[in-house]
Amino acid sequence: MKSPEPQCEGAADQRSYAGAAATLLTGLAVLLFAISLTTGPAQLSLLATFKGLLDPADPVAGLIVWEIRLPRTLLAFLLGTVLGLSGAALQGLLRNPLAEPGLLGVSPAAAFGAVAVFYSGLAGSFALALPLGGIVGAGVAVLLLQLLAGRGGVLTLILAGVAVSSFAGALTSLALNLSPNPFATSEIVFWLLGSVADRSWQQVALALPFLVLGSGLLLSATRGLEALSLGEEAAATLGHPPKRTRRMVVFGTALAVGAATAVAGAIGFVGLIVPHLLRPLVGHRPGRLLPLAALGGGTLLLAADLCVRLLSPGPELKLGVVTALVGAPFFLLLLLRLRREIA
Repeated sequence: MKSPEPQCEGAADQRSYAGAAATLLTGLAVLLFAISLTTGPAQLSLLATFKGLLDPADPVAGLIVWEIRLPRTLLAFLLGTVLGLSGAALQGLLRNPLAEPGLLGVSPAAAFGAVAVFYSGLAGSFALALPLGGIVGAGVAVLLLQLLAGRGGVLTLILAGVAVSSFAGALTSLALNLSPNPFATSEIVFWLLGSVADRSWQQVALALPFLVLGSGLLLSATRGLEALSLGEEAAATLGHPPKRTRRMVVFGTALAVGAATAVAGAIGFVGLIVPHLLRPLVGHRPGRLLPLAALGGGTLLLAADLCVRLLSPGPELKLGVVTALVGAPFFLLLLLRLRREIA
């Protein structure tokens, strides 16, 4: 009779930790969002920024805030949200803390789709050609995953993702190698580094439906991921077939991460870092981790984009470079920690 009490207390503590973390991340995200709107080459005070936000017709502050800073800030938060969310979902699906969105090959395939648009010259024909090419590339990756993985298990899915990722990377390298125009090659390389600079409301409007739909699929898989943490047989017994959960996570990741890569290039490690940092606060429960990881991912990418603008003495650093500089050492530390635990 006494044994359930510590468990109830532990569950209550985990809920309180998760609630405190959500409150802290929400406040931090709001603060970073406001700072981002006031940061840029044009010096605008907080009051001027607020007035420009309320009055889009203002010829100076309204134009700067609404047409330049707000799309960039909103896109950074949205992309970070889906990267954190998809990373948490994949780690729950594959039951591997080292999993991240690029593992399934969606990001490399979306990048190749955009590179193909660059290479063919369609990028200059109309403004949305580049993100559309990325989304098409992500869709092709999902079809290949389904064909290669078939009805196999988690290991088959991982191997199929590695194959798609390697093939998409090889095609991207081939396009760069055969590009006859050095200026086009340079533009492709800079785009692949990842950035939300100079993005407009067109990119936001194009990516938003895919981001929302993909996030909805991932969040709807929370019960299946909770059940899957008990094992595949237990999940099926509880009414959550692992194949259905896998399908929802794969398609959700493809839609969300494919759209993110299509409009901003390759931004890595967010889906790896955020879930790992927040998982202890929720007792390693996927159902509680997913929404918290989404909020944490948006907050992290807002902070990274601010660092890009504030810490670059010369040309602005690319966002993907900053996340890689932070994420790669974190990944090595995580590997060393797992190695010690296994030993």
